[in-house]
Amino acid sequence: MNENPLRVLVVCSHPVQYMSPILRRMSHQPEIKLQVAYCSLHGANASYDPDFNTIVQWDVPLLDGYDWIEVPNRGTGGEGFWRLRNPGLWRVIRRGNFDAVICLTGYVRASFWIAYFAARLGRSAFIFGTDASSLAPRDSSNWKAGLKKRLWPRLFRLADQVVVSSSGGVELMLSLGIPADRITLIPFVVDNEWWSTEAARTNRMTIRKGWGVAQHEFVVLFCAKLQPWKRPADLLRAFARARLPDTVLVFAGDGPLRPELETEANSLGIANRVRFLGFVNQSQLPAVYTATDLMVLPSDYEPFAVVVNEAACCGCPVAASDRVGAGRDLIAPVNPQLIYPCGDINALADLLRAVFTNPSKLLELGEAARRRMDSWAPRNNVAATIDAVTRAIRRRRGHQSRSALDVVDSSVSSQRAK
Repeated sequence: MNENPLRVLVVCSHPVQYMSPILRRMSHQPEIKLQVAYCSLHGANASYDPDFNTIVQWDVPLLDGYDWIEVPNRGTGGEGFWRLRNPGLWRVIRRGNFDAVICLTGYVRASFWIAYFAARLGRSAFIFGTDASSLAPRDSSNWKAGLKKRLWPRLFRLADQVVVSSSGGVELMLSLGIPADRITLIPFVVDNEWWSTEAARTNRMTIRKGWGVAQHEFVVLFCAKLQPWKRPADLLRAFARARLPDTVLVFAGDGPLRPELETEANSLGIANRVRFLGFVNQSQLPAVYTATDLMVLPSDYEPFAVVVNEAACCGCPVAASDRVGAGRDLIAPVNPQLIYPCGDINALADLLRAVFTNPSKLLELGEAARRRMDSWAPRNNVAATIDAVTRAIRRRRGHQSRSALDVVDSSVSSQRAK
């Protein structure tokens, strides 16, 4: 047991359903003493989510099992730089005597810069990164991509260690001139064991019956916010064009595009084969994935997409556009033919036909997806995080605190060997 664990503060914009299990796991690591600072409690408390177009409160524990504090937000709570303005972070960081601060708010928020300057005035290493795998912005504005190309090399050199969530993210940082030893891939993960356990408890036929799906029919799933950049209409049109017999399309999620999608399903003559579930809370999602034969994510902007992790843990194979960040790490290893050019509805229709003309192949794909998750798991995330913290502190302090860091190095090496 390490008597002098490294003190680490994680600054988060708000509690996130897939992050909380990782924080719980990390809080039990003897090498570090973890504290989490939340800039808001959106998600843990019921509040309106404009992307889902509904009131959202996640129905799984978000704040249990780790040390956390709420830092009052003086910001607008809406979009923009001043959305998160938590001046109390200054005192938390300056008085906390942290060895490292990991900031997950994003540099476009005021609170990021409060945390950065507080850490820089002390001895705390400052760690941040991105889940992006390209410079393309969500609204496809060319000027934003150009600005990022000029700004990001300077921005990410401010970090003592840059963290990214995918192989594409590593390549992006290297292309910006960030040295390889300053980049750590921390895989974007979910609680694999929880998803697989909950999936095993699901009665697949009961769920499908509730959707009005017959035992012999297949299910194609869209599980995301019904927002323009998710491109749900692409899947609707490809489904209609593929003319798949005995197949139902299910939309799990809500958002401003739902009325348009319902209208278009009618105009395409497939309304009787399309189901809209609305917003589906976290505890219900394992059943949704288990009752599905193939999930499709057509997004044109998707830095990673943890829904891919969730579905794979439940044995549901995933097809996605080539703009989905998880494609390279989680989908291509299962079958690269499950990735198609974004916006190409004919290609997506062909993909659907190819998959559903060989139903036995679906089971193989589902098992392969589940196996892929064995090496993209919480233990890998925690080990990589500790490695990033260790590297950042060494860089910040010039190899001071050797005894504590050597203990951490030994622990990380042993976790990687498992």
